[in-house]
Amino acid sequence: MRKEHATSSVVYWRGVNSVTVVATIGQTIFAITDEYNVEVRTVMRDYLIQTADLIIDGSVVTPARGDRIKETVGESVYVYEVMGPGNNEPEWRYSDDFNKTLRIHTKKVDTE
Repeated sequence: MRKEHATSSVVYWRGVNSVTVVATIGQTIFAITDEYNVEVRTVMRDYLIQTADLIIDGSVVTPARGDRIKETVGESVYVYEVMGPGNNEPEWRYSDDFNKTLRIHTKKVDTE
């Protein structure tokens, strides 16, 4: 149901290869303690994508740090980079018990 009713089309890029997928857009707020023992809250833009849809160069892949997601809103294209929030937190995780949905954490890095 989520894939059919609560998604937007985005383009997932790894190097020069890309795939257009549908994603549910969300966010995760992380509380990270820095080297001075200060808690810093970081908001990551998340893309929930079906695991089977993330096909790059003919193979199903898992997200990698540095991959990019381009999201078109109106006439603007926003570029988000796959990255974790810090403190060794991963850049993605499975979002369900059956590993069918990826939750990919990103930060905006550019506007085209």
